[in-house]
Amino acid sequence: MESYFFMEKIRNLIRNFTLPDKKQINLVLSSFSKKEWAVFATLVAICIISGFLILKNLNQSFMVNLPMRGGEISEGILGSPRFINPVLAFSDTDRDLISLIYSGLMRKSPDGTLIPDLAEKYNVSKNGLVYTFTLKDNLYFHDGTPLTVDDIIFTIEKIKDPIIKSPRKGNFDGVNMEKIDEKNIQFTLRQPYASFLENMTLGIMPKDIWNKSPIELNETNINPVGSGPYMVSNVSKQSSGIVDYYELTYFKKFILGAPYIKNLTIRFYPNENEMIQALESGNITQIGSIMPENAEILKEKNYRIKSSILPRVFGLFFNQNQNHIFTNKVIIKAINDTIDKDRIVRSVLRGYGVAIDEPIPPNMIAYQKLNSENKISREEILKKVQSSLAKDGWKIGASGYLEKTVTEKKKKVTTVLEFSISTGNAPELAKSAELIKEDLTAIGMKVDIKTFEVGNLNQSVIRPRKYDALLFGQIINNESDLYAFWHSSQRKDPGLNVAIYTNTKVDKILEDAFITVDEKARIKKYAQFEDEIKKDMPAIFLYSPNFIYVVGKDLKGLTMDHIIAPADRFSNIYLWYIQTDSVWKIFAK
Repeated sequence: MESYFFMEKIRNLIRNFTLPDKKQINLVLSSFSKKEWAVFATLVAICIISGFLILKNLNQSFMVNLPMRGGEISEGILGSPRFINPVLAFSDTDRDLISLIYSGLMRKSPDGTLIPDLAEKYNVSKNGLVYTFTLKDNLYFHDGTPLTVDDIIFTIEKIKDPIIKSPRKGNFDGVNMEKIDEKNIQFTLRQPYASFLENMTLGIMPKDIWNKSPIELNETNINPVGSGPYMVSNVSKQSSGIVDYYELTYFKKFILGAPYIKNLTIRFYPNENEMIQALESGNITQIGSIMPENAEILKEKNYRIKSSILPRVFGLFFNQNQNHIFTNKVIIKAINDTIDKDRIVRSVLRGYGVAIDEPIPPNMIAYQKLNSENKISREEILKKVQSSLAKDGWKIGASGYLEKTVTEKKKKVTTVLEFSISTGNAPELAKSAELIKEDLTAIGMKVDIKTFEVGNLNQSVIRPRKYDALLFGQIINNESDLYAFWHSSQRKDPGLNVAIYTNTKVDKILEDAFITVDEKARIKKYAQFEDEIKKDMPAIFLYSPNFIYVVGKDLKGLTMDHIIAPADRFSNIYLWYIQTDSVWKIFAK
């Protein structure tokens, strides 16, 4: 009954609602029993909490999280820096630091396109021979000195100097430069060059600093000054002079906008195991370029793993001059069909990569053809392989391997289907070679594996072209690299045509593609190139690996959609952030 009368009082208040005066409120409240007070207090509390939640949700609907400046990153890198300048950089270690410290006229974006960096705009003549760049206003190096057209000319002249032997010299051979005025510079090419604009990502060095001593001996190689998103604040060296780590701080006058993350520490390690130990002990927060098996171990420990396909084409490249069985396309096709490429990706790369059948890497999306072939079981594939070899005269002989007997000069000559695979002693290559041997041995081919230390492989095997088959990786930084790997002029050392491939039609296609500026027309050229390679089968293409990056769980803004080189992971580092703040949408820029 008490509850009935209490509710009746509440209903009367609602029915006759007018703003009560103080006396009326006190009268009603004084009439409440202890139980009625408890119920009333509960209702008031519910109303307050509900109101708070409604206001909170309403507020959140109008709020947005924005990156805030602050925080720091500590990254581990393999190797030691030597030449932190864009002219002489040879190693990935050097190039990583260059991407943080230097800016070019153009900059690679995470999706693979090029955006203006130091340049305000650029213009290309209709014939594709003249490139004109206009600089932005207020360009500065880290030491506060202005960046000018003279610095650009100085940097490229150093690259072109034959005495210096810059690894980028080929990019600027036959290129003339002209200073139009203080803000404009013009490049004139001897012939159209499809990838020339990519060369404009070259970091620009301050002339006044580098002019003080020979570039190879300049102390700025270790204490660099650029105009990029980060500048050196401290260098820690061992007594031997080897650099332990760099402390970098954000450059407030970076032309694309001051980075959000204030401080970076880059530490150097002699091997991957020490680098991983440093990660697990908390000395560093992220590492890159690690082996797949280590990535899997760290993933199980809840580390955040990011990965992206690299333009690396690993394959078996055949030397027909040393082993004539590779002139037989039946054998080459049998090798290609027998090798379980997916098993290599699963077992060796731990899924951090893709199986390939083409000479053009899969991250060059525009050039990839759709594979419409029907998937058939591995058992069926092997049956077809064995059948084709049998039709070609190959049978298991007394040796236990495939043999073929032919009559030459009235004499029967028996050939065993055997060859060697030469490769480096890196775990990825050695394991891949063993899996390939397993597959080929299963159908009766005799395969010998020869592994070499990397330096010895290059000096004693690749340069003199002393191998039957070479398990090797091509690093394709841009389209023009295909010329270096497949044009017949590159068959001999120092050329990179390790298949020793000759095809006049392919030569012409590559020459034309090199100077074709129109992208659609160039794509057609490379499609023709792929068709010819497939017909001739000078190599078997196996896989493209991923770049593997372990990053902090609180890092935001990182994108790795299109990595050409490991240093490209830093392409948008000025947009990375750790700290955020919530503001109303109307105040968000």
